[in-house]
Amino acid sequence: MTRRELDQKLKDLQDNMLLMGSMVEKAIEKSVEALKNRDLQLSRKVVEDDTIVDKKRLEIEEKCIQTIATQEPVASDLRFIIAIINIIVDLERMADHAEGIAKISLMIGDQPTLKPLVDIPRMAQRANDMLRRSLDALVSRDVEAAGKVCADDDEVDQLYDQVYRELLTFMLQDPRTIDRATHLLWAAHNLERIADRATNIAERVIFLVTGKMTECGTSKY
Repeated sequence: MTRRELDQKLKDLQDNMLLMGSMVEKAIEKSVEALKNRDLQLSRKVVEDDTIVDKKRLEIEEKCIQTIATQEPVASDLRFIIAIINIIVDLERMADHAEGIAKISLMIGDQPTLKPLVDIPRMAQRANDMLRRSLDALVSRDVEAAGKVCADDDEVDQLYDQVYRELLTFMLQDPRTIDRATHLLWAAHNLERIADRATNIAERVIFLVTGKMTECGTSKY
């Protein structure tokens, strides 16, 4: 295989990964929209569509393995494929978290949420922004941009803590709200985990560019 042909295969892997990332981003957005607006039909759609994301991950993984087996890539090419394999796992888990939010919405059913949702949609926006920027950093091989994604995880953690304290106050003041508050807490936790997985992707970008495995916040890039 010529260098040009290998580059085309690597680009195909990247394009498919970006497509999967777009699917996951939409799933996160729809799951929180459905929760906020009590749209059970949309919640069911998010749950159903999770299988499409799962299939996409398997498709990309198979292409990665085939490329490694037939082309024997080395150095940065091999790091790129390994990064893709790890990133699609995180993307699949993000979609699982979005599915979890949709299932929570279905558990709540026709009941209104405990309170108008403000911080949870804000968490979703921040987490999706981190996801987009981490994938953009991969495409541009931008270590600095990846580091900024890592730093932004603290903001999502702070929003989660804020949601936790507010919902705990509801539960302490009125035990009858425990079930509804717990449902929202689970949703917020799913979003917090999505942001954590966006930082995982950012770490993979750093590995791809530098060849060094590191955890966000533990060292300079």
